[in-house]
Amino acid sequence: MDNIPVFKPLIEPEEMAAAQAALEMGWLGMGEYVGRFESALGETLELEDRHVVGLSTGHAALHLGLLLAEVGPGDEVITPSFNNIADHQAIWTTGARPVFCDVLPNTLCVDLNKAVELVSPQTKAIIAMDYACGLCDHNQLADFAVTHGLRVMHDAAHSLGSRWEGCPIGSFSDLCMFSFDPIKTITCIDGGALVVRSEEEKERLHRMRLIGMGQSAEVMYQNQRAWTYDVAEPGYRYHLANLHAALGLEQLAKLDTITATRRATCRAYHDAFAELDGLDVPMTDFDDITPFLYYVQVEADRREAFCEWLQERGVETGMHWQPGHGFTLFSDCRRGDLSVTEQLARQIVTLPLHSCMATDAQERVIAAVQSFFKQG
Repeated sequence: MDNIPVFKPLIEPEEMAAAQAALEMGWLGMGEYVGRFESALGETLELEDRHVVGLSTGHAALHLGLLLAEVGPGDEVITPSFNNIADHQAIWTTGARPVFCDVLPNTLCVDLNKAVELVSPQTKAIIAMDYACGLCDHNQLADFAVTHGLRVMHDAAHSLGSRWEGCPIGSFSDLCMFSFDPIKTITCIDGGALVVRSEEEKERLHRMRLIGMGQSAEVMYQNQRAWTYDVAEPGYRYHLANLHAALGLEQLAKLDTITATRRATCRAYHDAFAELDGLDVPMTDFDDITPFLYYVQVEADRREAFCEWLQERGVETGMHWQPGHGFTLFSDCRRGDLSVTEQLARQIVTLPLHSCMATDAQERVIAAVQSFFKQG
């Protein structure tokens, strides 16, 4: 009997055909498919006054977004410690330093009431991440940013397809990044995107992602190159490749199905786990949510036994994440009260969640979890 992995990408004949077509086209760098992917993502996000720029990874989007926000040496960026290390490394790479904030116990997103205590004259921006199947309070976040004169980096790596008060995630934030890595809700094999508010920021991103070269994106989206160009500022090799964008297009076309099936699995888990003593589940009904992770919380002294029990039954588990303030690189960074984060670090467990997850796989996960608690 095969193990049930925590993550499993939805790769079907359409993705295989798209990859073959992109390879047969022979233009393997940034080209036509990238332009089409950016347009399709913009339509999915219902953008009216913002622009999408495709990038090589979500980390690249974080890094360039912070540079657009003029974050640099001597600055500070408030971020949840309970966050992916990519965010913390992106801050570090600019020369700035992360300042670690706690999260709310109901959403596991940044606690803005605690963030107030961390604002200093050096604070330049705040990173707010939507976690798993919870969303930040984006109204409070916008007010917080205005009050303190900060740029907002909205990390939406987990929330593509979700909505906040009826608006698609990605359609209203100051700077908003997405990740399309191998395990995300949709995958480009690897890829990312940054949504910005102005034409000027879009044009600057076009240069920054292509090692500073001022080549026209419109020309490159026709699978052509300009052989004369200027380089006016530092840049990075952060562009999205045609092959990856071709896969992303097929994945975007399936987003409604992906959303519906992931919600259904999460609700099946919720129903099955509701009465289990010693197991806490996410505080959401999944309305307007496209879930990326399904997590539970188990008493710290039982977590290792719980994970081993599931592994023996062919159910893999994960832990997302180790808090950033615990890593050696960031040990001297400022931090606030992190009591919720510390508790999460001892209790959180990620269960398998796939798009179009097979019913028998769901049932095996549910049976394994229930049997652990029923056996005492």
